[in-house]
Amino acid sequence: MSLTNEDLAATPPEKRTWEMKHFAALWIGMAVCIPTYTMASGLIDQGMNWWQALLCVGLGNLIVLVPMVLNAHAGTKYGIPFPVFARASFGVMGANVPALLRALVACGWFGIQAWLGGQALWQLLLAMAPGLEGPLTSAGMKEAIGIHPGELLGFAVFWAMNLYFIVKGTESIKFLELYAAPFLIAVGLALLGWAWVKADGFGPILSQPSKFTDTGSFMAVFVPGLTAMVGFWATLSLNIPDFTRYARSQRDQVVGQALGLPGTMVLFSFIGVAVTSATPIIFGGETIWDPVKLLGRVGGPLVTLLAMAALSIATLSTNLAANVVSPANDFSNLAPSKISYKMGGIITAVIGAIIFPWKLIESSGGYIFTWLIGYSALLGPVAGIMVADYFLVRRRELSVEDLYRRGGQYEFSGGVNWKAMLALAIGVAVNVPGFLAEAVPGLKDSVPGFWRTLYTYAWFVGFLLSGALHYAFAALSAPPRSAARLEPGG
Repeated sequence: MSLTNEDLAATPPEKRTWEMKHFAALWIGMAVCIPTYTMASGLIDQGMNWWQALLCVGLGNLIVLVPMVLNAHAGTKYGIPFPVFARASFGVMGANVPALLRALVACGWFGIQAWLGGQALWQLLLAMAPGLEGPLTSAGMKEAIGIHPGELLGFAVFWAMNLYFIVKGTESIKFLELYAAPFLIAVGLALLGWAWVKADGFGPILSQPSKFTDTGSFMAVFVPGLTAMVGFWATLSLNIPDFTRYARSQRDQVVGQALGLPGTMVLFSFIGVAVTSATPIIFGGETIWDPVKLLGRVGGPLVTLLAMAALSIATLSTNLAANVVSPANDFSNLAPSKISYKMGGIITAVIGAIIFPWKLIESSGGYIFTWLIGYSALLGPVAGIMVADYFLVRRRELSVEDLYRRGGQYEFSGGVNWKAMLALAIGVAVNVPGFLAEAVPGLKDSVPGFWRTLYTYAWFVGFLLSGALHYAFAALSAPPRSAARLEPGG
Protein backbone atom coordinates (compact mmCIF):
# COMPACT_ATOMS: atom_id res chain seq x y z
CA MET A 1 0.00 0.00 0.00
CA SER A 2 1.44 3.37 -1.03
CA LEU A 3 1.74 5.96 1.75
CA THR A 4 2.93 8.80 -0.43
CA ASN A 5 2.23 10.83 -3.52
CA GLU A 6 3.60 14.02 -5.04
CA ASP A 7 1.83 16.22 -2.47
CA LEU A 8 2.78 14.20 0.65
CA ALA A 9 6.42 13.46 -0.23
CA ALA A 10 9.09 15.18 1.87
CA THR A 11 10.27 18.49 0.42
CA PRO A 12 13.95 18.18 -0.58
CA PRO A 13 16.40 20.72 0.90
CA GLU A 14 16.90 22.54 -2.41
CA LYS A 15 13.20 23.43 -2.53
CA ARG A 16 13.08 24.88 0.98
CA THR A 17 13.30 28.52 -0.02
CA TRP A 18 10.82 30.38 2.22
CA GLU A 19 12.39 33.18 4.21
CA MET A 20 11.23 35.12 7.26
CA LYS A 21 9.38 37.63 5.08
CA HIS A 22 7.36 34.88 3.41
CA PHE A 23 6.03 33.59 6.73
CA ALA A 24 5.23 37.11 7.95
CA ALA A 25 3.39 37.80 4.68
CA LEU A 26 1.56 34.47 4.90
CA TRP A 27 0.18 35.36 8.34
CA ILE A 28 -0.71 38.91 7.38
CA GLY A 29 -2.66 37.55 4.42
CA MET A 30 -4.48 34.89 6.47
CA ALA A 31 -5.12 37.00 9.59
CA VAL A 32 -6.65 39.89 7.66
CA CYS A 33 -10.01 38.26 6.94
CA ILE A 34 -13.66 38.71 7.83
CA PRO A 35 -13.64 36.01 10.58
CA THR A 36 -10.91 37.97 12.38
CA TYR A 37 -13.19 41.01 12.37
CA THR A 38 -16.24 39.01 13.49
CA MET A 39 -14.27 37.22 16.21
CA ALA A 40 -13.29 40.55 17.79
CA SER A 41 -16.64 42.23 17.14
CA GLY A 42 -18.39 39.19 18.63
CA LEU A 43 -16.65 39.88 21.96
CA ILE A 44 -18.12 43.41 21.93
CA ASP A 45 -21.53 41.93 21.16
CA GLN A 46 -21.07 39.62 24.17
CA GLY A 47 -20.52 42.63 26.47
CA MET A 48 -16.81 43.52 26.50
CA ASN A 49 -15.48 47.04 26.02
CA TRP A 50 -12.72 47.78 23.51
CA TRP A 51 -9.65 47.11 25.68
CA GLN A 52 -11.10 43.94 27.19
CA ALA A 53 -11.73 42.56 23.71
CA LEU A 54 -8.24 43.45 22.45
CA LEU A 55 -6.66 41.95 25.58
CA CYS A 56 -8.52 38.71 24.90
CA VAL A 57 -7.46 38.67 21.23
CA GLY A 58 -3.82 39.56 21.92
CA LEU A 59 -3.34 37.08 24.77
CA GLY A 60 -5.04 34.27 22.85
CA ASN A 61 -2.79 34.76 19.83
CA LEU A 62 0.37 34.87 21.93
CA ILE A 63 -0.67 31.58 23.53
CA VAL A 64 -1.47 29.80 20.25
CA LEU A 65 1.84 31.00 18.79
CA VAL A 66 3.60 28.52 21.12
CA PRO A 67 2.13 25.25 19.70
CA MET A 68 2.26 26.88 16.26
CA VAL A 69 6.05 27.29 16.43
CA LEU A 70 6.59 23.92 18.14
CA ASN A 71 4.63 21.91 15.58
CA ALA A 72 6.30 23.90 12.79
CA HIS A 73 9.72 22.57 13.84
CA ALA A 74 9.34 19.10 12.30
CA GLY A 75 8.10 20.55 9.02
CA THR A 76 11.22 22.70 8.75
CA LYS A 77 13.66 20.02 9.89
CA TYR A 78 12.37 17.13 7.80
CA GLY A 79 10.31 18.79 5.04
CA ILE A 80 7.18 16.79 5.91
CA PRO A 81 3.52 17.95 5.83
CA PHE A 82 1.13 17.64 8.78
CA PRO A 83 -0.52 14.28 7.89
CA VAL A 84 2.91 12.64 7.58
CA PHE A 85 4.18 14.26 10.78
CA ALA A 86 1.14 12.87 12.63
CA ARG A 87 2.21 9.34 11.66
CA ALA A 88 5.06 9.51 14.17
CA SER A 89 2.69 9.79 17.13
CA PHE A 90 -0.51 8.10 15.86
CA GLY A 91 0.92 5.48 13.50
CA VAL A 92 1.12 5.37 9.72
CA MET A 93 -2.58 4.47 9.51
CA GLY A 94 -3.78 6.00 12.77
CA ALA A 95 -2.68 9.44 11.53
CA ASN A 96 -5.82 9.45 9.41
CA VAL A 97 -7.86 10.19 12.56
CA PRO A 98 -6.22 13.53 13.51
CA ALA A 99 -5.93 14.38 9.81
CA LEU A 100 -9.67 13.85 9.35
CA LEU A 101 -10.50 15.88 12.46
CA ARG A 102 -8.41 18.74 11.11
CA ALA A 103 -9.92 18.35 7.64
CA LEU A 104 -13.51 18.43 8.89
CA VAL A 105 -12.86 21.64 10.83
CA ALA A 106 -11.34 23.12 7.68
CA CYS A 107 -14.48 22.13 5.78
CA GLY A 108 -16.49 24.13 8.32
CA TRP A 109 -14.24 27.16 7.83
CA PHE A 110 -14.45 26.75 4.05
CA GLY A 111 -18.24 26.81 4.32
CA ILE A 112 -18.21 29.85 6.63
CA GLN A 113 -15.98 31.81 4.26
CA ALA A 114 -18.15 30.76 1.32
CA TRP A 115 -21.22 31.94 3.24
CA LEU A 116 -19.61 35.31 3.98
CA GLY A 117 -18.58 35.68 0.35
CA GLY A 118 -22.08 34.68 -0.72
CA GLN A 119 -23.57 37.31 1.58
CA ALA A 120 -21.34 39.90 -0.07
CA LEU A 121 -22.53 38.78 -3.52
CA TRP A 122 -26.15 38.99 -2.37
CA GLN A 123 -25.67 42.53 -1.11
CA LEU A 124 -23.87 43.34 -4.36
CA LEU A 125 -26.85 42.06 -6.36
CA LEU A 126 -29.26 44.12 -4.26
CA ALA A 127 -27.16 47.23 -4.83
CA MET A 128 -27.50 46.71 -8.59
CA ALA A 129 -31.15 45.56 -8.56
CA PRO A 130 -32.94 46.58 -5.33
CA GLY A 131 -36.25 45.22 -6.59
CA LEU A 132 -35.04 41.65 -6.20
CA GLU A 133 -35.15 41.75 -2.41
CA GLY A 134 -38.86 41.06 -2.17
CA PRO A 135 -39.14 38.19 -4.69
CA LEU A 136 -35.98 36.49 -3.42
CA THR A 137 -36.86 36.69 0.28
CA SER A 138 -38.88 33.83 1.73
CA ALA A 139 -39.74 33.81 5.43
CA GLY A 140 -40.75 30.15 5.20
CA MET A 141 -37.43 29.03 3.80
CA LYS A 142 -35.60 31.23 6.31
CA GLU A 143 -37.43 29.55 9.18
CA ALA A 144 -36.87 26.07 7.75
CA ILE A 145 -33.13 26.09 7.07
CA GLY A 146 -31.99 29.55 8.23
CA ILE A 147 -31.44 31.03 4.77
CA HIS A 148 -33.73 32.67 2.22
CA PRO A 149 -33.54 32.16 -1.59
CA GLY A 150 -31.49 35.30 -2.27
CA GLU A 151 -28.86 34.36 0.31
CA LEU A 152 -28.82 30.79 -1.01
CA LEU A 153 -28.26 32.12 -4.52
CA GLY A 154 -25.30 34.21 -3.36
CA PHE A 155 -23.85 31.26 -1.43
CA ALA A 156 -24.25 28.88 -4.39
CA VAL A 157 -22.58 31.27 -6.83
CA PHE A 158 -19.67 32.02 -4.50
CA TRP A 159 -19.26 28.33 -3.66
CA ALA A 160 -19.13 27.55 -7.39
CA MET A 161 -16.45 30.22 -7.86
CA ASN A 162 -14.33 28.53 -5.20
CA LEU A 163 -14.85 25.13 -6.81
CA TYR A 164 -13.81 26.49 -10.21
CA PHE A 165 -10.47 27.70 -8.89
CA ILE A 166 -9.91 24.46 -6.95
CA VAL A 167 -10.32 22.51 -10.18
CA LYS A 168 -8.27 24.97 -12.24
CA GLY A 169 -5.63 25.25 -9.54
CA THR A 170 -5.04 28.10 -7.12
CA GLU A 171 -2.14 29.28 -9.31
CA SER A 172 -4.85 30.70 -11.60
CA ILE A 173 -5.63 33.44 -9.05
CA LYS A 174 -2.15 33.78 -7.59
CA PHE A 175 -2.11 37.49 -8.43
CA LEU A 176 -5.21 38.00 -6.26
CA GLU A 177 -3.31 36.67 -3.23
CA LEU A 178 -1.22 39.84 -3.36
CA TYR A 179 -4.30 42.05 -3.10
CA ALA A 180 -6.64 40.13 -0.78
CA ALA A 181 -5.25 41.54 2.46
CA PRO A 182 -4.90 45.11 1.08
CA PHE A 183 -8.53 44.97 -0.09
CA LEU A 184 -9.74 44.02 3.37
CA ILE A 185 -7.45 46.51 5.10
CA ALA A 186 -8.81 49.27 2.84
CA VAL A 187 -12.41 48.26 3.56
CA GLY A 188 -11.65 48.04 7.29
CA LEU A 189 -10.02 51.46 7.37
CA ALA A 190 -12.93 52.91 5.41
CA LEU A 191 -15.33 51.48 8.01
CA LEU A 192 -13.16 52.85 10.79
CA GLY A 193 -13.20 56.30 9.17
CA TRP A 194 -16.97 56.12 8.73
CA ALA A 195 -17.42 55.16 12.40
CA TRP A 196 -15.10 57.99 13.52
CA VAL A 197 -17.12 60.56 11.55
CA LYS A 198 -20.57 59.24 12.50
CA ALA A 199 -19.73 58.82 16.21
CA ASP A 200 -17.92 62.19 16.48
CA GLY A 201 -14.45 60.76 17.04
CA PHE A 202 -12.89 57.90 18.95
CA GLY A 203 -13.78 59.38 22.33
CA PRO A 204 -17.43 58.23 22.31
CA ILE A 205 -16.46 54.94 20.64
CA LEU A 206 -13.77 53.91 23.10
CA SER A 207 -15.76 55.14 26.07
CA GLN A 208 -18.49 52.58 25.46
CA PRO A 209 -18.68 50.77 28.82
CA SER A 210 -18.36 47.08 29.51
CA LYS A 211 -21.68 45.38 30.23
CA PHE A 212 -20.18 43.37 33.08
CA THR A 213 -20.92 44.54 36.60
CA ASP A 214 -18.45 42.29 38.45
CA THR A 215 -15.37 40.16 37.93
CA GLY A 216 -17.34 36.93 37.89
CA SER A 217 -19.60 37.96 35.02
CA PHE A 218 -16.57 39.26 33.08
CA MET A 219 -14.59 36.06 33.54
CA ALA A 220 -17.60 34.03 32.43
CA VAL A 221 -17.14 35.58 28.98
CA PHE A 222 -13.38 36.28 29.02
CA VAL A 223 -12.28 32.68 29.68
CA PRO A 224 -14.34 31.08 26.89
CA GLY A 225 -13.44 34.07 24.71
CA LEU A 226 -9.74 33.38 25.31
CA THR A 227 -10.25 29.70 24.52
CA ALA A 228 -12.05 30.73 21.32
CA MET A 229 -9.13 32.99 20.36
CA VAL A 230 -6.74 30.05 20.75
CA GLY A 231 -9.21 27.81 18.95
CA PHE A 232 -9.38 30.26 16.05
CA TRP A 233 -5.85 29.26 14.96
CA ALA A 234 -5.79 25.82 16.60
CA THR A 235 -6.36 24.57 13.05
CA LEU A 236 -3.17 26.09 11.62
CA SER A 237 -1.20 25.20 14.77
CA LEU A 238 -1.61 21.57 13.64
CA ASN A 239 -1.04 21.82 9.91
CA ILE A 240 1.59 24.57 10.00
CA PRO A 241 4.16 21.94 8.77
CA ASP A 242 2.27 22.11 5.44
CA PHE A 243 3.91 25.54 5.08
CA THR A 244 7.12 25.30 7.14
CA ARG A 245 8.25 22.29 5.11
CA TYR A 246 9.42 24.97 2.65
CA ALA A 247 11.34 27.05 5.24
CA ARG A 248 15.08 27.71 4.88
CA SER A 249 15.69 27.53 8.62
CA GLN A 250 14.02 27.34 12.02
CA ARG A 251 14.83 31.01 12.58
CA ASP A 252 12.95 32.00 9.43
CA GLN A 253 9.77 30.21 10.47
CA VAL A 254 9.89 31.22 14.16
CA VAL A 255 10.64 34.91 13.68
CA GLY A 256 8.44 35.19 10.60
CA GLN A 257 5.44 33.74 12.42
CA ALA A 258 6.07 35.83 15.54
CA LEU A 259 6.18 38.99 13.43
CA GLY A 260 3.17 38.15 11.28
CA LEU A 261 0.55 36.58 13.55
CA PRO A 262 -0.11 38.35 16.90
CA GLY A 263 0.41 41.93 15.71
CA THR A 264 -1.77 41.56 12.62
CA MET A 265 -4.56 39.90 14.59
CA VAL A 266 -4.59 42.70 17.19
CA LEU A 267 -4.45 45.51 14.63
CA PHE A 268 -7.21 44.16 12.40
CA SER A 269 -9.24 43.16 15.45
CA PHE A 270 -9.07 46.77 16.62
CA ILE A 271 -11.02 47.78 13.53
CA GLY A 272 -13.72 45.23 14.35
CA VAL A 273 -13.77 46.30 18.00
CA ALA A 274 -13.92 50.05 17.31
CA VAL A 275 -16.49 49.86 14.52
CA THR A 276 -18.75 47.49 16.45
CA SER A 277 -18.46 49.73 19.54
CA ALA A 278 -19.63 52.63 17.37
CA THR A 279 -22.73 50.91 15.99
CA PRO A 280 -24.90 51.37 19.13
CA ILE A 281 -24.11 55.12 19.00
CA ILE A 282 -24.88 55.37 15.28
CA PHE A 283 -27.92 53.08 15.11
CA GLY A 284 -29.62 53.98 18.37
CA GLY A 285 -28.56 51.09 20.58
CA GLU A 286 -28.34 48.34 17.94
CA THR A 287 -25.03 46.45 17.92
CA ILE A 288 -24.07 45.15 14.46
CA TRP A 289 -21.16 42.70 14.67
CA ASP A 290 -21.36 41.31 11.10
CA PRO A 291 -19.32 43.55 8.73
CA VAL A 292 -21.19 42.40 5.63
CA LYS A 293 -24.54 43.42 7.11
CA LEU A 294 -23.01 46.67 8.35
CA LEU A 295 -21.57 47.57 4.94
CA GLY A 296 -25.02 47.14 3.46
CA ARG A 297 -26.24 50.00 5.67
CA VAL A 298 -23.42 52.53 5.65
CA GLY A 299 -23.82 54.14 2.25
CA GLY A 300 -25.57 54.26 -1.07
CA PRO A 301 -25.58 51.72 -3.91
CA LEU A 302 -22.13 52.78 -5.20
CA VAL A 303 -20.47 52.32 -1.78
CA THR A 304 -22.16 48.96 -1.35
CA LEU A 305 -21.17 47.94 -4.88
CA LEU A 306 -17.48 48.70 -4.37
CA ALA A 307 -17.31 47.29 -0.84
CA MET A 308 -19.02 44.01 -1.67
CA ALA A 309 -16.93 43.49 -4.80
CA ALA A 310 -13.76 43.95 -2.73
CA LEU A 311 -15.03 41.64 0.02
CA SER A 312 -15.97 38.94 -2.49
CA ILE A 313 -12.56 38.92 -4.17
CA ALA A 314 -10.63 39.04 -0.89
CA THR A 315 -12.74 36.30 0.70
CA LEU A 316 -12.29 34.07 -2.35
CA SER A 317 -8.52 34.44 -2.17
CA THR A 318 -8.37 33.91 1.61
CA ASN A 319 -10.62 30.86 1.47
CA LEU A 320 -8.53 29.11 -1.16
CA ALA A 321 -5.28 29.82 0.70
CA ALA A 322 -6.35 29.08 4.27
CA ASN A 323 -9.06 26.43 3.92
CA VAL A 324 -8.10 24.22 0.98
CA VAL A 325 -4.38 23.42 1.37
CA SER A 326 -4.70 21.52 4.65
CA PRO A 327 -7.89 19.49 4.09
CA ALA A 328 -6.80 18.61 0.56
CA ASN A 329 -3.59 17.10 1.99
CA ASP A 330 -5.51 15.46 4.83
CA PHE A 331 -8.04 13.76 2.54
CA SER A 332 -5.21 12.77 0.20
CA ASN A 333 -3.54 11.06 3.17
CA LEU A 334 -6.50 8.65 3.42
CA ALA A 335 -5.62 7.06 0.07
CA PRO A 336 -2.57 8.76 -1.47
CA SER A 337 -2.72 6.75 -4.70
CA LYS A 338 -6.42 7.52 -5.28
CA ILE A 339 -7.13 10.97 -3.80
CA SER A 340 -5.16 13.80 -5.35
CA TYR A 341 -4.81 17.31 -3.95
CA LYS A 342 -7.50 18.49 -6.40
CA MET A 343 -9.92 15.73 -5.40
CA GLY A 344 -9.26 16.54 -1.73
CA GLY A 345 -10.19 20.15 -2.46
CA ILE A 346 -13.44 19.08 -4.12
CA ILE A 347 -14.33 16.91 -1.10
CA THR A 348 -13.67 19.93 1.14
CA ALA A 349 -16.01 22.13 -0.91
CA VAL A 350 -18.84 19.58 -0.90
CA ILE A 351 -18.70 18.97 2.87
CA GLY A 352 -18.39 22.72 3.47
CA ALA A 353 -21.69 23.25 1.67
CA ILE A 354 -23.79 20.47 3.20
CA ILE A 355 -23.07 21.37 6.85
CA PHE A 356 -25.22 24.54 6.67
CA PRO A 357 -22.31 26.90 7.51
CA TRP A 358 -24.65 29.86 8.06
CA LYS A 359 -25.84 28.09 11.20
CA LEU A 360 -22.28 28.13 12.62
CA ILE A 361 -22.08 31.92 12.40
CA GLU A 362 -25.73 32.77 13.01
CA SER A 363 -24.98 34.60 16.28
CA SER A 364 -21.90 35.82 18.10
CA GLY A 365 -22.66 33.41 20.96
CA GLY A 366 -22.95 30.41 18.67
CA TYR A 367 -19.86 31.44 16.73
CA ILE A 368 -17.68 31.76 19.85
CA PHE A 369 -19.14 29.27 22.35
CA THR A 370 -20.24 26.47 20.04
CA TRP A 371 -18.09 26.64 16.90
CA LEU A 372 -14.70 28.04 18.00
CA ILE A 373 -14.57 26.43 21.44
CA GLY A 374 -16.25 23.26 20.17
CA TYR A 375 -13.66 22.39 17.58
CA SER A 376 -10.84 23.48 19.90
CA ALA A 377 -11.95 20.57 22.09
CA LEU A 378 -11.10 18.25 19.17
CA LEU A 379 -7.84 19.84 18.07
CA GLY A 380 -6.30 20.71 21.45
CA PRO A 381 -5.71 17.01 22.34
CA VAL A 382 -4.16 16.36 18.92
CA ALA A 383 -1.73 19.25 19.38
CA GLY A 384 -0.83 18.10 22.90
CA ILE A 385 -0.04 14.58 21.73
CA MET A 386 2.05 15.71 18.76
CA VAL A 387 4.09 18.21 20.80
CA ALA A 388 4.69 15.72 23.62
CA ASP A 389 5.64 12.96 21.20
CA TYR A 390 8.05 15.03 19.11
CA PHE A 391 9.78 17.01 21.84
CA LEU A 392 9.58 14.77 24.92
CA VAL A 393 9.35 11.21 23.62
CA ARG A 394 11.40 11.35 20.40
CA ARG A 395 13.58 14.39 21.24
CA ARG A 396 13.03 15.85 17.74
CA GLU A 397 14.41 12.74 16.00
CA LEU A 398 12.33 11.07 13.27
CA SER A 399 12.99 8.41 10.66
CA VAL A 400 11.57 9.97 7.51
CA GLU A 401 11.89 6.69 5.61
CA ASP A 402 9.70 4.89 8.16
CA LEU A 403 7.05 7.61 7.99
CA TYR A 404 6.35 6.52 4.41
CA ARG A 405 6.28 2.74 4.76
CA ARG A 406 4.42 -0.06 6.48
CA GLY A 407 6.26 -2.27 8.94
CA GLY A 408 8.63 0.40 10.22
CA GLN A 409 8.91 1.87 13.71
CA TYR A 410 5.68 3.83 13.26
CA GLU A 411 3.68 0.71 12.44
CA PHE A 412 2.80 0.14 16.14
CA SER A 413 -0.17 -2.28 16.03
CA GLY A 414 -1.65 -2.62 12.56
CA GLY A 415 -0.45 0.87 11.73
CA VAL A 416 -2.18 2.45 14.73
CA ASN A 417 -0.72 3.69 18.03
CA TRP A 418 -3.64 2.77 20.27
CA LYS A 419 -2.09 4.47 23.29
CA ALA A 420 -2.15 7.78 21.41
CA MET A 421 -5.74 7.08 20.38
CA LEU A 422 -6.70 6.47 24.02
CA ALA A 423 -5.03 9.72 25.08
CA LEU A 424 -6.91 11.52 22.30
CA ALA A 425 -10.25 9.96 23.24
CA ILE A 426 -9.90 10.91 26.91
CA GLY A 427 -8.86 14.48 26.06
CA VAL A 428 -11.91 14.91 23.84
CA ALA A 429 -14.37 13.07 26.09
CA VAL A 430 -13.92 15.35 29.12
CA ASN A 431 -15.22 18.28 27.06
CA VAL A 432 -18.20 16.52 25.48
CA PRO A 433 -20.73 17.26 28.30
CA GLY A 434 -19.93 20.96 28.20
CA PHE A 435 -20.16 21.05 24.41
CA LEU A 436 -23.57 19.37 24.47
CA ALA A 437 -24.75 21.90 27.04
CA GLU A 438 -23.88 24.71 24.61
CA ALA A 439 -24.91 23.05 21.36
CA VAL A 440 -28.18 21.32 22.28
CA PRO A 441 -31.09 23.64 23.09
CA GLY A 442 -32.58 23.09 26.56
CA LEU A 443 -29.78 20.83 27.77
CA LYS A 444 -27.67 23.40 29.62
CA ASP A 445 -29.50 23.20 32.95
CA SER A 446 -29.23 19.43 33.09
CA VAL A 447 -25.42 19.40 32.70
CA PRO A 448 -23.53 19.93 36.01
CA GLY A 449 -21.73 23.24 36.33
CA PHE A 450 -18.33 21.57 36.63
CA TRP A 451 -18.51 20.21 33.07
CA ARG A 452 -19.79 23.51 31.67
CA THR A 453 -16.93 25.39 33.34
CA LEU A 454 -14.37 22.82 32.17
CA TYR A 455 -15.61 23.28 28.61
CA THR A 456 -14.72 26.99 28.69
CA TYR A 457 -11.07 25.83 28.94
CA ALA A 458 -11.58 23.14 26.26
CA TRP A 459 -8.40 23.63 24.21
CA PHE A 460 -6.17 23.99 27.27
CA VAL A 461 -7.71 20.98 29.02
CA GLY A 462 -7.39 18.77 25.95
CA PHE A 463 -3.86 19.91 25.11
CA LEU A 464 -2.47 19.37 28.61
CA LEU A 465 -4.42 16.21 29.49
CA SER A 466 -3.83 14.31 26.24
CA GLY A 467 -0.20 15.46 26.05
CA ALA A 468 0.49 14.30 29.60
CA LEU A 469 -1.28 10.97 29.05
CA HIS A 470 0.61 10.32 25.82
CA TYR A 471 3.95 11.01 27.49
CA ALA A 472 3.02 8.78 30.44
CA PHE A 473 1.91 5.92 28.17
CA ALA A 474 5.12 6.24 26.13
CA ALA A 475 7.27 6.28 29.27
CA LEU A 476 5.60 3.10 30.53
CA SER A 477 6.24 1.24 27.28
CA ALA A 478 9.70 2.90 26.79
CA PRO A 479 9.80 3.01 22.97
CA PRO A 480 13.29 3.20 21.42
CA ARG A 481 14.41 6.56 20.15
CA SER A 482 14.44 6.76 16.39
CA ALA A 483 17.39 7.73 14.25
CA ALA A 484 17.06 10.63 11.83
CA ARG A 485 17.80 9.54 8.29
CA LEU A 486 17.47 12.81 6.44
CA GLU A 487 19.69 15.83 6.57
CA PRO A 488 17.95 18.53 8.61
CA GLY A 489 16.65 21.55 6.75
CA GLY A 490 17.11 23.82 9.75
